Amino acid sequence: MKKFINSIDTLLDESLRGFSKAHADIIRFNPQPHFIQRIKPAQSGKVALISGGGSGHEPLHTGFVGSGMLDAACPGQIFTSPTPDQMLAAAQAVENGGGVLFIVKNYAGDVMNFEIAAEMLECPKATVLVSDDVSLPKTHSTGRRGVAGTLIVEKIVGAAAENGASLEACKALGNRVNQATASMGVALNSCTVPALGKPMFDLGDNEIEMGVGIHGEHGRETIDLISASEIVDRLATSINDELKPQEGQPALLHVNGLGATPLMELHLIYELASWFWEQRGVSICRSLIGNYTTSLDMAGCSITLSLLDEELMRLWDAPVHTAALRWGC
Repeated sequence: MKKFINSIDTLLDESLRGFSKAHADIIRFNPQPHFIQRIKPAQSGKVALISGGGSGHEPLHTGFVGSGMLDAACPGQIFTSPTPDQMLAAAQAVENGGGVLFIVKNYAGDVMNFEIAAEMLECPKATVLVSDDVSLPKTHSTGRRGVAGTLIVEKIVGAAAENGASLEACKALGNRVNQATASMGVALNSCTVPALGKPMFDLGDNEIEMGVGIHGEHGRETIDLISASEIVDRLATSINDELKPQEGQPALLHVNGLGATPLMELHLIYELASWFWEQRGVSICRSLIGNYTTSLDMAGCSITLSLLDEELMRLWDAPVHTAALRWGC
């Protein structure tokens, strides 16, 4: 294993310190317990948005703290849920009279720890559970995982909160975006967790993993390597079968890199995916391509489709100023 690393024990802390220095005009790092919060003060009464999860998915979630998106993010150790005391401290630091909305990816540790923090928090609070991964059935024992669609929920709800929407309205909006969003990923190889020192699963030179999550876990099937067109067709078909978009439906297409896939290949995937839906009469009117919800150094990508209406397009287009996402400022 070759990594830029001093010590496994200090990796997260050193990384967060570097991140906060690089973006000191946007965010502040609280070292104990770990959380990142926005610097620019929000208007009094604004709903505070907080998310988080294990590290290794950067820029999710710390890279999305700032105006028009998250007020705070709680990073755990690599692929490990943050602790309730992190979430509680972050919520107390950024709550501004409008209550707190937790945006939580559907993983057991995240859900449990955010629930504990919410119980201890003495202010109005609510939770949006993101579950956009259609590689798992709805009937799965723990439900579907939250993956790259999390960014879309955070951006759209963040814009609404910035515009003064109530806690109840922000929660309802987050649930609506989650229901209109579906994702599926594929890996060409696994990722290497520093503490493990080797790939989390093995793939042959001519094998790929369909339906992977973002924690280095196996997908739903290992298949022989096929062309990019065939890969996109499989991913997009599963997403399309879930959302069933109608002809003329406006949509956001997000092609997300899992950490080690060149932009040249991601743009190829976007071309193929956009063609898939355009052939079905879907209007791809918004797009996002790049590494946004990663899995350390995994080679692979995910495709996310979000069905839009005029309100959701307006909120997506609203100004945002974070380390990893910014426009309209």
